[in-house]
Parts: sequence; structure tokens; C-alpha cells
Amino acid sequence: MMNVLFIFMCSVSFVTSHQFDNKQNTLKEDLEIERELKLLNKAPVKSIYTKFGYIIDCIGINNQPAFNHPLLMNHKLQEKPSFRTKKRKNSVKSSSTKALSGLQKAQCPTGTVPIKRTTKDDLIRGKSYFNNGLVGNLHGNHYAEVITLEDDEKSYYGVAGTNSVYNFKVNKDQSSSSVMFVRDGPESINYIGMGWHVAPQLYNDDETHFYVVWTTDNFKNTGCFNLLCPGFVQTSQTNYLGGQFSNTSIHGGPIIAITMSISQDPKTKNWWISNEYENLGYFPPSLFSNLYSAGQVGWGGRTSTSPGAPSPPMGSGLFPDNNYYHAAYFINVSHQNDSTTSYGPEWYLTESYFDKPDCFSAEYYGKQDREVGFSLQYGGIGGNCGD
Repeated sequence: MMNVLFIFMCSVSFVTSHQFDNKQNTLKEDLEIERELKLLNKAPVKSIYTKFGYIIDCIGINNQPAFNHPLLMNHKLQEKPSFRTKKRKNSVKSSSTKALSGLQKAQCPTGTVPIKRTTKDDLIRGKSYFNNGLVGNLHGNHYAEVITLEDDEKSYYGVAGTNSVYNFKVNKDQSSSSVMFVRDGPESINYIGMGWHVAPQLYNDDETHFYVVWTTDNFKNTGCFNLLCPGFVQTSQTNYLGGQFSNTSIHGGPIIAITMSISQDPKTKNWWISNEYENLGYFPPSLFSNLYSAGQVGWGGRTSTSPGAPSPPMGSGLFPDNNYYHAAYFINVSHQNDSTTSYGPEWYLTESYFDKPDCFSAEYYGKQDREVGFSLQYGGIGGNCGD
């Protein structure tokens, strides 16, 4: 009887101790999230309530979250790049319409920048999605991309292209993204990407959002999407990261597109992000362990889903067929040399990568007519693609 009582008391003690440890861990996690929220949500000069339901805060440009990063404590703000952003006319049969995100006009006072306010739920969802959204070797994640081949004698200092924008409904455990990126090589230890995505895990909706993402350790412990951690230095007074698109492409209707670029400043080495020829801000080179130039650049799409579950569509949901009204595209794609001169990717320096050809594909067409320049398509129907 004493042995039974002893075992019972030990079991109760173990369960009680385990519950106490769980509560302690939960408390520590909550305190850490609250600490991070204080770093991200600075006292606003003005707040703007958007039609999408979230709040944009106008934050003093020198008081923004980026400067809380340990590597940026003494960083000198660069308000505009030393190079000129060259505009060009982009259209497909003159029917492409510019994708709209951001505030569209300056609503923040001079000396401030618009930053989407981060909630506790945003931060929790963001941490969960960050390690899953773009990593190609995880179960349930798939990709279809055109990538420049690594060449020891060639470095890249920028990437650009015009990308058609789509929306379709996905499950809460799924996401579908377009992506354009620079990285230090095939292992993508240091990586900067941008594009559009439908990502309920990140935004708690199934709308299409503009995003930027970065990492210095292949999405393990460093970096984040948008401004869910310090790092990106915002300079634009109208555009903000994570904004929802108010218009997207319609099959059989108008094609909605966005012109994007990632360009390194030849003087400061900052990596500037632009959206529709407006410079949004930059990533300082001190954030990265080895990204003073890029070893590879690329364009395409990615999807994620729970292991064993069907994959969502990618791009427009159609396979490449060289018809720009069908599959999603990147047109007028280019990469830059160290003097910011742009070049179209040569055939022999590119390769199309897609891990599930029954579900997704990517095809590079090289230089076509003046209207679309160097171009490619990507996407597919998704479905039961396997892990």
C-alpha cells in the first residue's frame, strides 16, 4: 500500500512540476513577445486607419525599428540612393495595369515614414510562418524558378523585373508566393527577396500582399518578413511593407503587374528595394555575413502547405505556355553589374528549377520583343504534389 501511495505522490509531483514548467515557459515567451513589440511599435507622430482594417503609424525616420538592431546602432541614414532609378514602359499588349499597394499619396508628415503596426498575433504568426514560407527543402514546400547559374568569375549587384499579380483562395495552412531575389549562392545563407504572396498564416486573411524578406542563415534564426524584426531601413513616405493590393489580375480581364528591383548602391553598398520605381528603403550590408555582391539572382514562385496535404496553385494557377494572358510572368527581367548597368540574363547562364513538374513549372524565354524584353513564366495548378 505504501508503495502504491509513493508512486501516486511521485506521479502527482511530476505532473505538477511539468505544468509549472509549461506555465513558466509560456510566461517567458509572452514577455519576450511584449519586449519585441515595444521595439517594433514606436510612438507614432500620426496614425492612419486603412480601409483594410489595419493601422499605419507615421514614425520619425530616425526613430524607426531598424535602428534597434545591434548591428545598426551607429548606422548613418541614407535618405536616397546615389544612383538614378531608370523608368521604362512595361506592358503586355498595352493592357497591363499598375498594381496598387501602400498609401498612394503622402499622408505622413515630413520626416516620418509609414509603418504597418504590428500586433501580438502578427508577431506570433510571423515567427511561425518565417521558418516555413520560402525554405525549399521542407516537406510541403515547392518551387518553380529561373535562376542564374553560379559563376566564380561573375557577381551580381541587382535584379529587376515586372511581375503579374494574382489572388486565389488558399487554406489557412497554405501559402503561394511570387519571388525575386539576390543571394550569396545556392545555399542561400544570405538572402533578400521580394514579391507578392497570399499567406493567411502571416496576415490572417487570404488577400494578396506585397512583401520583402531577408535572412543571414537560410531562414533559421535571423531575418523576417517585412518589418516583423529590426533590419530594413524605410525611407518612402507613401509605401510600406506588407501592404495589401487593392487590385489583382483577372483571367480573361486586365493583367495587373508590379515593377520591382533590388539594387546595391555602389557607394554605400546598401541594398535598395524599389516598387513601381519608388525607392522604399534598404538593407544595410552590415546585416549580412557575405552579401557585398550576390552570387545568384532569380525569379519565380513558391508554395507551402502542411506535410501530406494538397498544394495551392502557384502564379495564376496555369502552366507556362508563352501566352502572357495565361500563366504568371516576369517580363523585362535583368540583373546589374557593379556600375548599376542592367543586362538581360543570357541563356547559358540560366536554368529553370521546379521540384514537382506535374504541379508546377518555370520556363525562360530569353529576349523576345521590345514590349516584354527578357522574360519568363512560372506557375501551375498545385494539387497532390507529395512532400
